[in-house]
This record gives sequence, C-alpha cells and structure tokens, in this order.
Amino acid sequence: MEKGMNFFLNRYKQLGERVKSVPLRQSFRVNTLNISENALIFRLKSLGVAVSKIDFAKHGYYIDKSRFSLGAITEYLLGYYYLQGAASQIPVEVLSPEQNELILDCCAAPGGKTSQISQWMDNKGIVIALEKQKHRLPALKNNLERMGCQNTIVFHMDALKSDKLNLKFDKILLDAPCSGNFITEPDWFEKHRNINTIKNRAELQRDLLTVCMKVLKKDGILVYSTCSLEPEENELNMQWLLDNFNVKFEKINTIGDQGLTNIFGQKLDKQIQNCKRFWPHKTLTEGFFIAKVRKL
Repeated sequence: MEKGMNFFLNRYKQLGERVKSVPLRQSFRVNTLNISENALIFRLKSLGVAVSKIDFAKHGYYIDKSRFSLGAITEYLLGYYYLQGAASQIPVEVLSPEQNELILDCCAAPGGKTSQISQWMDNKGIVIALEKQKHRLPALKNNLERMGCQNTIVFHMDALKSDKLNLKFDKILLDAPCSGNFITEPDWFEKHRNINTIKNRAELQRDLLTVCMKVLKKDGILVYSTCSLEPEENELNMQWLLDNFNVKFEKINTIGDQGLTNIFGQKLDKQIQNCKRFWPHKTLTEGFFIAKVRKL
C-alpha cells in the first residue's frame, strides 16, 4: 500500500496546499489562577527570559530566548504557567467555559487543556476530566494540583463510557486521539502511517462523537479538535456528524483557514467552512483542526 512522504504531500496538494516544514516556537500559557500576567512576565524578564505575546492566544507567549529550560525553574513548579503549544491553546478559548457550567474534558491527560478550562472558569463550576490510560493519570493529577485547579474531578475512565456518569454537560471538549502530524513528529512520514491507520482513527473519533452527543445538553456546545491534517479525521468526520445528528457548526474567530468543503471531489456541507484548519506553513504552528458544534 502506498504510504510515506510523497503519498501525503500529494494528498495535501489535492487539497490545495503545497505544505512545507516550519520550526515550532516554544510557547507557554500564563496561569492566572496563580499569578497575574504582568507579574509573571516581569519575573521571567528579570531572569533573562525574553518572551513575546502570541497575538491569537489570550494568555499565550512565545519563548524567544532563555539560558535554561522553563520546565525546571521555581516559577514552573509553582504553576505560574503551562508549557503549551500555541495552537493547542485555541480549543479551550473556542469552548469559552463559563463559571456556572458543567464541563466534560474527554481525553484529559496530561492536563494542559483541562487546567486551561479551570482557569477560564476561575475555579467555579465543575470540570469532569476523563483519562483512559492509567499510566497517564499521575501527570494529569500532578499538573492540576500544580496549576491550582480546584473545580476538577478526575476519573480513570474511557470517554466512550462517559454516559455511565449519568450526567448531561453544558459544554464538552473532545480533543480527540488522532494520527498526529509531521510538524510535531519529525519521523511521521517514515512511520507506518497510511490511509488505513488514518481511517481507524477516524472510526474511533466517530464513536467518541456519538457518546458526546448523548451526554451533551440540548443547545450545548461541543468543541472537537485534532492535531491531524487528514480530512478523514476532520472535515469528513464533521460531515458524518451533520448527517447523523441534529447539530449546527458555529463560526470560529481565530487564525487558520476555513474548513474544506471539497475533499478529493466530494462536496461537503457549507457549514463546515465555519471550522478552522491550521496549515503549519501558514499559521507557523503545529497542524490543527477545530470545530465548534451546537446541539439543536
């Protein structure tokens, strides 16, 4: 079966893009639960760390220069910030959690987005964080404690069984397990990536979407995101969601291209243009896809 770099680059070309690799800038999110933004930036600059604001992420900064690892200093251990990719800060901003809400984070470890949800809620309301893999639970719990998250309940649970909680959620974040992309994994093209592995991931994602629709309140919001560039995991899954559930896609105001509606000759619903697709050579971030779905 055809696979590897040429196979995927040819696919991207068919989608209208001549992609190229870009260097990722290390970034972090200020944790305003523990410190003010100005106070943290002052402390980092006094240590000789040069930073610059990420213009599309509310509390995000790029690390421009540092003599040491920002994962090994007192400020990090005190939970003043979370080392987090620029693109991965956007799904929670799109979700826009509010203080009186019950939120589900389906695939929570290691806790970057979970702690960001708590931050947006100012530790009010309730966040239910699910993690299937037991060995990832310590990192999740440690990060939530370090970041001062007090409104979060962690369950060792597969999100596919989230209906067993007997709860209905105001909002759900499904940062879905995906095939990844070549920007964050330098050997991505050389791995066993082919269309079958992509399709297997897409099937799991549809199973997760099905359960999310079951536990989401009417008029509730689901934010679906992946770090994949493959349309089977993104736009085609969103078309499947439209075909099988009573939902609509809301417009997302951030960087990135609109969702694709012509996939290898297959025409999709125009609503999918409301989704966002991050092509790395355009956004200078990792590859990403985000959809904001309202249950009708």
